[in-house]
Amino acid sequence: MKIKLLSALLLSCALAGSAFAAGKTYTIKFAHVVAASTPKGKAADFFAKRVGELSGGAIKVEVYPAASLMDDDRVFAALKLGNVQMAAPSFSKFTPIVPQFQLFDLPFIFRDNAHLYTVQDGEVGQALKDMIAKKGFIALDFWDAGFKHFSSSKKPIVEPADAKGQKFRIQSSKVLEEQIKVVGGNPQVLPFSEVYPALQQGVVDATENPLSNFYNSKFYEAQSSLTLSGHGYLGYLVVMSEKFWKGLPDDMKAHVTQALKEATAFEREETAKEEEHILSELKKFASESKKLEIIELNADQKGKWAEAMKPIYPNFYNVIGQDLIEKTINTK
Repeated sequence: MKIKLLSALLLSCALAGSAFAAGKTYTIKFAHVVAASTPKGKAADFFAKRVGELSGGAIKVEVYPAASLMDDDRVFAALKLGNVQMAAPSFSKFTPIVPQFQLFDLPFIFRDNAHLYTVQDGEVGQALKDMIAKKGFIALDFWDAGFKHFSSSKKPIVEPADAKGQKFRIQSSKVLEEQIKVVGGNPQVLPFSEVYPALQQGVVDATENPLSNFYNSKFYEAQSSLTLSGHGYLGYLVVMSEKFWKGLPDDMKAHVTQALKEATAFEREETAKEEEHILSELKKFASESKKLEIIELNADQKGKWAEAMKPIYPNFYNVIGQDLIEKTINTK
């Protein structure tokens, strides 16, 4: 009888414990710096909804878009402390802690979207994630910002020689500096918020941006030509607080991983849709205003640009790693 009573008591405690565990919730504060209407913003909201569904409401995600909680310069410290659980900073924010992320700045290293995604989802992408993990963050997945294109208010950029003497606004990056210098341009590092007035005042002549930046910041009002060069790439890495991740049960980790996988596919689709829409709007503006020339480079012209810029690669073998660069190039 005593054994039966003890067994019943133990079973009762186990069931109570299970009920308690089942009722536990986990809150994720997801901070990012772009508008909720952008592909990244939509994907963050998609993830929040999907992980809630998969976890049966056990994981609740609070999304803070447009730097409403904090900007990406502060988010790494917040992730370390566990004050923020998720973020999706641009690659440029990672280069100070993992210089190998400058791989994404190398011109013409990615042939197209298919090649890019194969690299990110394969051995090279995992190697970069592992480097981030060693810095105390959980690297989850890569999100898109899009390929970059040249634009100018001075002279259409068609051949590499057209870059000579032009003042190019760039992000802070040694790779981007070398990229512009090798074709005779003059690189100028400026915060993105200062680019539009700099174009108006002639402080800079040219820029390199994804179509979304060029369109949403209305650079087409200040520049006379857009060259669809696709020479470079901008992207984001979704990261999570290591402290928070370690506190998640395995089944909750699986829900996060699955929801993010779906959100990544969604984000890539949204980026492609947005670029198609923006290009259509820019072509309409160009046709109606006669103030913007849109130049689409053919394969031979892109080949000339790649040939002119690729000689900078060896300059970064020691920083990025020759092996990483060659694996990227050779990825099928």
